[in-house]
Amino acid sequence: MKLIVGLGNPGKEYERTRHNVGFMVIERLAQEMNVSISNSKFKGEYVKLKYKGEDIILLKPMTYMNLSGESVIQVMKFFKLDIQDLLVIYDDLDMPTGKLRLRESGSAGGHNGIKNIISQVGTQSFKRIRVGIDRHPYIPVVDYVLGRFQKEEQSLIEEGIENAVKAIQVYLDKGFHIAMNTFN
Repeated sequence: MKLIVGLGNPGKEYERTRHNVGFMVIERLAQEMNVSISNSKFKGEYVKLKYKGEDIILLKPMTYMNLSGESVIQVMKFFKLDIQDLLVIYDDLDMPTGKLRLRESGSAGGHNGIKNIISQVGTQSFKRIRVGIDRHPYIPVVDYVLGRFQKEEQSLIEEGIENAVKAIQVYLDKGFHIAMNTFN
């Protein structure tokens, strides 16, 4: 069984904001897999599905970004998942818009959602896909990440979301190392 988590903030006011790229990837992946993320439990919204014979859980924590780990750890405990089965998708300010970076472990790098997950699961050794959202030199970080993509960024972030979905499918089909070699 695998747990694939997309990070973001719940509520209409945060839809399609830079900080919600993880939600956007999970929603697109659910669409590709013809499922709806419609169950509410574990402080999140999720769906459990079969993918080529394996159980997969897609999760959107509804705790707000800074407490994402509360939802993740509840799902992991309930389904008795190992840390090797966790993949987290989230935004990264330090990469160009739409660029991907796949890693098997690493620090939070200042990302509060990841910081909380590390704190809850007790390790930073879990798979992650970072999707670049870039940084603005004059807009404060909080305002920037909670803002929406500009028209000129739209095609870049759409491509990033599509590539993240493809990377997840390669991970599920062929393993994370092949996904890393293909998309990094």
